Amino acid sequence: MHSLDVIDQWPVDHAVAVVLSGKNSDEGGRFPAFHGDQHRVFPLASVTKPLCAYAILVAVEEGAVELDQPAGPEGSTVRHLLAHASGLAFGERKVQAPVASKRIYSSAGFEVLAELIESETAIPFADYLAEAVFEPLQMTTAELVGPAGHGAQASAEDLSKFAAELLAPTLISTQTHKAATSVQFPGLNGILPGYGSQRPNDWGLGFEIRGHKNPHWTGLANSEATYGHFGQSGTFLWVDPSIDLACVVLTDRPFGDWAKPLWTEVSDRVIAGK
Repeated sequence: MHSLDVIDQWPVDHAVAVVLSGKNSDEGGRFPAFHGDQHRVFPLASVTKPLCAYAILVAVEEGAVELDQPAGPEGSTVRHLLAHASGLAFGERKVQAPVASKRIYSSAGFEVLAELIESETAIPFADYLAEAVFEPLQMTTAELVGPAGHGAQASAEDLSKFAAELLAPTLISTQTHKAATSVQFPGLNGILPGYGSQRPNDWGLGFEIRGHKNPHWTGLANSEATYGHFGQSGTFLWVDPSIDLACVVLTDRPFGDWAKPLWTEVSDRVIAGK
């Protein structure tokens, strides 16, 4: 049985997966691997955030905005908002903590960022995202149909194109990519949704970083350098640079306790090659 076939046993109506390897990382020819209808479009929920963050990083490189320019609450910057360190609450523009004092996961912060891009470029953020990320990567089903924090949809085929971009960046520089996938404001504690308090709760620029978090939605075999995101719609994307692998899983059942052991199992099976 291929490592992805275990998904057939999941308590979901539809589930799709893709595993990609980076250059020269898969001598055994196991990857790319596919499972399910690669063209079916799923709501991505918070897997939207890395996509929007990437567009914002393109805007940084184009000079439209700067990572350290003021944005959000007093004392906050674009960097703070991308790294969930602005102090904004999860779903509203209410300050819950001083800037860079704790990691408060904030979808509202991404709405602030989207409005900043719109004001600085005079382009609606959904259009900017499409022009900066979706169109150059030929992600034809990908679309932002709701808020920048959780309102995108895409097929697995298209999200795997973004995963391939993360394995070998073409839209942003290697330096910017490294910053995005490295810990910003190290040592901040916080709550990882669905998994409780994490000390520290490491985050990059729009990408969650596994670090020493336990429990976690990735595999037990994933390295500390693993980065990505999961969504409440039952979706996840991770990249493990230590083994040059990326994994995309999309389902149509909202995230819950059912997902925790199954997501970890499939990630571990992928890494083990079982």
